[in-house]
Amino acid sequence: MKMTPVVVVLGGLLIMAAIVFVVIYWPWATRVDVPSEIFRTRSFKETKGRRIYIANGCVYCHSQAIRHIDQGLGAERIAQAGDYIADRPILLGSERTGPDLSQEGGEHPDDWHIAHFTNPRFVRPNSIMPPFEYLEQENILALTRYVQGLGMKQADRRMQRQKYWKNQAIKAYEEGPDANVKWLHSLVPEGWRHIPNPYPTTEAGLARGHKTYQDFCIGCHGPIGDGMGPAQPYLYPPPLNFTILKGRGISGGILYYQIMNGITGTAMPYFKRELESQKIWDVGDFVAVYFIGESDANKSPGGVDASWEP
Repeated sequence: MKMTPVVVVLGGLLIMAAIVFVVIYWPWATRVDVPSEIFRTRSFKETKGRRIYIANGCVYCHSQAIRHIDQGLGAERIAQAGDYIADRPILLGSERTGPDLSQEGGEHPDDWHIAHFTNPRFVRPNSIMPPFEYLEQENILALTRYVQGLGMKQADRRMQRQKYWKNQAIKAYEEGPDANVKWLHSLVPEGWRHIPNPYPTTEAGLARGHKTYQDFCIGCHGPIGDGMGPAQPYLYPPPLNFTILKGRGISGGILYYQIMNGITGTAMPYFKRELESQKIWDVGDFVAVYFIGESDANKSPGGVDASWEP
């Protein structure tokens, strides 16, 4: 075939028509107008927060569409077309530089998000997300409302859970250290409370725990474990001061359970999706040795030692 002007023009038109059909017409013709089971309309503040989200390019790093392949990361629900019928534009996103946000609402309490938007390193020390302190408080609060609504009806249920447990956490904190520690321990199942750290305290283990603490914990609990990290002014109840745990019945099992599952209602998140078991035991022993001054490491090991243990 000779590339005559007519062939070039007709070929270009055919290619353009195919693109328009696939990218514009077919999505329009197969659009879903039926809301999903979690859909609800957004509030005024959530809508305002969405405009701030768009204006600051958050969609460039965060997606809002959990796919089947994401269930290996712990996703509970696959995104559906009916979730987005009110969105113009639809902010699905394709980048995964940051975590997927389609079910972010209620994962953390509001004060965690306020600290995070002010400076992500306050609560996520290794984050590459830029700080948004320049948005000022009113806009940060609106952005928080939008993010806390992601997941719609499911997010609303998670937010109810956060608010209930925040009230409990504040009450326990304001009653003083003894009542606070007693309440925190009561959240741990009985069996876990009496499990010692199964691994011996070693120089290498403490070094691993120190690294994990710097990567995940230092922003809230501070470099000396007193709860005075850079996030502290934004959080209430404030991060736990580990030093008050000395002599109050702490165990490796309690530390492990609360690091693994977090403490709903407070800024303490769960780490069961990010840290494998060994890292949780190591950071727990680091906290026990350096900040609490009490470690039950390898006191009653039982079972079979790991092949690499000294």
